[in-house]
Amino acid sequence: MQRTYLHAMPVRVWHWVNAASFFVLIVTGAQIRYREAFDLMSFRSAVDLHNLFGFVLLGNFLVWAIYYLATGRLKVYIPDPNLKNFVIGTLKQARYYGYGIFVGEPNPHHASPDHKFNPMQQVAYFNIMLLFLPLQIVSGILMWDIKRFAMIIGMAGGIKVIDAVHVFLTLFFTAFLFVHIYLATLGHPWTAHLKAMFTGYEDEPGDAPTH
Repeated sequence: MQRTYLHAMPVRVWHWVNAASFFVLIVTGAQIRYREAFDLMSFRSAVDLHNLFGFVLLGNFLVWAIYYLATGRLKVYIPDPNLKNFVIGTLKQARYYGYGIFVGEPNPHHASPDHKFNPMQQVAYFNIMLLFLPLQIVSGILMWDIKRFAMIIGMAGGIKVIDAVHVFLTLFFTAFLFVHIYLATLGHPWTAHLKAMFTGYEDEPGDAPTH
């Protein structure tokens, strides 16, 4: 086994605050939108809790942005500009997820602090962190105070458009969480990735480089 220090302390704290915020926001959002189907708390409590963790998510996102920009590590989210290498890497990773993992083949991607994500992860996380999450936060802020942001809401197509974007992205993030949790169990052993997000160190079989 090769041990790699993969996740710095700020990244681990950000990750778990993000995870907790998403969980609370999904639960309270469901309570707010489908109040007759869920009876976990009062409508007012759900709204207040949703707003609170919405701002926690916003603050956590700003911490993420500042940290990754200040340390220059934002590049881990940027796909390889060499199209040939990117396509080959993506095909190898897709084959691993669709076939190789079930027959015991090694993962073609060896994570390191400067190359944490495989090509498929880079595309996913690039869009999530730089497009979908900011859009979700902005749509949430606009609905937080409809009167204050009435002009912006009108320019965006109206409250129904903002609400539709917010709900659609919520469904996307909910589905992504299930996929994310599943992929987190694909380590060797299955707890390796999860443990690494607590300790910072990830153990990987084979001849992966040590950092």
